[in-house]
Amino acid sequence: MGEDRSVLGRQAPPPPLTLRYGEGPDHVADAWPGGPGAAERPLVVLVHGGFWRPAYDRTHTRPMAAALRDAGWTTLSVEYRRQPGAPEATTADLLTALARLPGELAAAGAPFDGSLLLAGHSAGGHLALWAAAAHPPPRLAGTLALAPVADLRLAHRLGLDDGAVGDFLGGPPDGAAALDPVRLPAPAAPVVLLHGTEDIRVPPRVGDSYAAAHPATRLVRVPGAGHFELIDPLSAAWPLVTAALAGPGGLVPPAGRGG
Repeated sequence: MGEDRSVLGRQAPPPPLTLRYGEGPDHVADAWPGGPGAAERPLVVLVHGGFWRPAYDRTHTRPMAAALRDAGWTTLSVEYRRQPGAPEATTADLLTALARLPGELAAAGAPFDGSLLLAGHSAGGHLALWAAAAHPPPRLAGTLALAPVADLRLAHRLGLDDGAVGDFLGGPPDGAAALDPVRLPAPAAPVVLLHGTEDIRVPPRVGDSYAAAHPATRLVRVPGAGHFELIDPLSAAWPLVTAALAGPGGLVPPAGRGG
């Protein structure tokens, strides 16, 4: 049985605001300002997946971003360059976006408490975990990794998405320890990792490998969920996603929760 991919093509309202962080066509991010309660919560920065391939962009995160906004979070969905064999372009874009856009969003009047949460799905989960460990942005409150490609060597051995890791890196990952979350030190800020037990795109063992290497990670296995349910606000898994942001054991402590 295949994965339910319906969220990838689902229509959602356009973002209220789009910001630029560079001159290239991919140097943009969509913003979804939250309601008054968002002023007491971190900014959620979404990093989309798609195995780092040019065919997948941030537009498929719009249902998720709108749902997070409706749940009380100001949300920013970042685009980045996806050029096979040029991982340095992807990582440079993410770091530039993280350095520039929270301040621009605050200047535009979007409510958040000045801190941020990184939330990434699939390849975006890889990028979020990498940034949190290697170049954490100021006031990083935590990272939510959703079915992340968190172990590049294991993902490469499994041949995920017809060799996506090798295509992204331009070769095998053995010499790419600086880009591999499982081989980097654990992020200083908390990490919650959600992985569906029925994920056939990024098998749960990839997330398990990261959690084994970094035991402080809170690993949540989502029974019956595949790969895309974790970004689908209509799925049975969605309440676990929002609870991972703010709920018992979530990334935001009780004093930081807004209404």
